[in-house]
Amino acid sequence: MNRTRLLTTMAIFIAIGTLGAQLLWFPAGIAKAYPVQHAVNVMAAVTLGPGPAVTVAFMIGLLRNMLGLGTLLAFPGGMIGALLAGLLYQKFKKNGVAVLGEAIGTGVVGSFVAVPFALLLMGSSVGALAFLPSFLVSSISGGMIGWFVLSRIGEGKIMQTSKGGL
Repeated sequence: MNRTRLLTTMAIFIAIGTLGAQLLWFPAGIAKAYPVQHAVNVMAAVTLGPGPAVTVAFMIGLLRNMLGLGTLLAFPGGMIGALLAGLLYQKFKKNGVAVLGEAIGTGVVGSFVAVPFALLLMGSSVGALAFLPSFLVSSISGGMIGWFVLSRIGEGKIMQTSKGGL
């Protein structure tokens, strides 16, 4: 993939993740679940690789925070989930393994990393078990959405190349 196509694809994923988070969210424990973030993480991890997926997750978190649409907890969970999804996909080449990486990276590792992050930057002293259910629900539901979209694209049912189109 050339650099222009890579940056354009990353920008599209960032736009979908930033705007989509405001369209599809639900309360989950002490936090809100934003499954679009995790769907984008899985799709970026599979299509672009771990490095660009982490960059996409970081930029979505940054934009959402700059726009007042998210919390600082978007950073540790989203970035770790995107990294693990990308690394596991690289190793096994299966979309389902990327979803598992997103769930473990965000739901488990991210919830533990969020504890000192929340304490230092947000003044909250909750433990990892408080974040675990919310992060797991969000990452699993979003990961499954990402897996579904990837499975449709892989079968050519969403994106088809047309001969002589526009």
